Amino acid sequence: TTLGMSRLEQMLDTIDTVTSKRYMHHYNFPPYSTGEAYPMRGPKRREIGHGALAEKALVPVVPPKVDFPYTIRVVSEAISSNGSTSQASVCASSLSLMAAGVPIREHVAGIAMGLISKDDTYVTLTDILGAEDALGDMDFKVAGTRNVITALQLDMKIEGLPADVLRKALNQAMDARHHILDIMEDTIAEPAESLSGNAPRLETIELPKDKIGEVIGPKGKNIKKIEEETGCSVEIDDDGILTLGSTEEEAIAAGKEMVMMIIDPPEAEVGAEYDGEIVSVATYGAFVNILPGRDGLLHVSKFHSSKRVNNTEAVVSVGDKVKVKVDSIENGKVSLSPVEDLEVPDDAVGDGNNKSNDRRPPRNKPNNRNNRGERKPKNGGKSSNRKRVSFEDEFEKGL
Repeated sequence: TTLGMSRLEQMLDTIDTVTSKRYMHHYNFPPYSTGEAYPMRGPKRREIGHGALAEKALVPVVPPKVDFPYTIRVVSEAISSNGSTSQASVCASSLSLMAAGVPIREHVAGIAMGLISKDDTYVTLTDILGAEDALGDMDFKVAGTRNVITALQLDMKIEGLPADVLRKALNQAMDARHHILDIMEDTIAEPAESLSGNAPRLETIELPKDKIGEVIGPKGKNIKKIEEETGCSVEIDDDGILTLGSTEEEAIAAGKEMVMMIIDPPEAEVGAEYDGEIVSVATYGAFVNILPGRDGLLHVSKFHSSKRVNNTEAVVSVGDKVKVKVDSIENGKVSLSPVEDLEVPDDAVGDGNNKSNDRRPPRNKPNNRNNRGERKPKNGGKSSNRKRVSFEDEFEKGL
């Protein structure tokens, strides 16, 4: 049994509505289990089918994702076979899950039933061998708990089967299943109290809807930062459930602290000094991260007490460390100033007269208004040579 995070779920591309699978059962049947020798390549149809049957038998007792947010992979490998290894893998998987600490509801056992018939005489066989499977008339696999059948598979070589014969086979299978469950419970009665030291520890946090974007950050920046600094894995599902995973409890605690600082960031104090990091640079200044989830503006006019800076990027860059002091906080916006003047190169210093040395000179627009503020005629006040004509007069002349 192997446990992993949710991101390791198997993705399904089918016409079904189910798109992923968190419990996977892989069944291997190597050639040496039956004394044969042939190349071991990909799984054959028989192995895939047996694995699907055993998987279906265990799924009903696997805890839901809310209670146990792990992806589970179980591998069953038959080392010797003269019977139903698919049902043996059901029993072995149940024991393995409990030994791994997976809180399954109860044990699941499986048994293979057979049938020998002649005319109207039927003999039901329990736990058939390979020869009884090959020469018999039925292969009826039944898996389940003490009170519930979780998986069935029936193969018949005869044309029909009376209902009472099938009923008898089910009753015999229940007795056999109870006998196997008694032995299994004597071996492992309940799941282990703790997971293996190799299994990742998971911690889930339900994020407020308005904080999901802040936790993720631009292009996943915040998540990457948490993973790099703490060593734990971070994933967020569509419902806003954040999962932290690591084999070390300290890493999860550190990751959780960083997430909570983003969700509920501490308030900056006016007059307090902070060791900040430049996170963004603009023409008017630089944004400095002083606390998790809390940035402030260091205006370009405060870079140096005696020099005027006209090129912000020549003085600071993203990632630079700077010690700043909080000057004021208005409407949640933090204004900062450097504790010490920043180093300003000569090519970043302006002349102090214009806000920008390369500003375009103003255009000399002509004054189109007189002393009283009235707009002057476009022709400079001169009379026009055009003849003014009355529409009414011209109309009457035409009549």
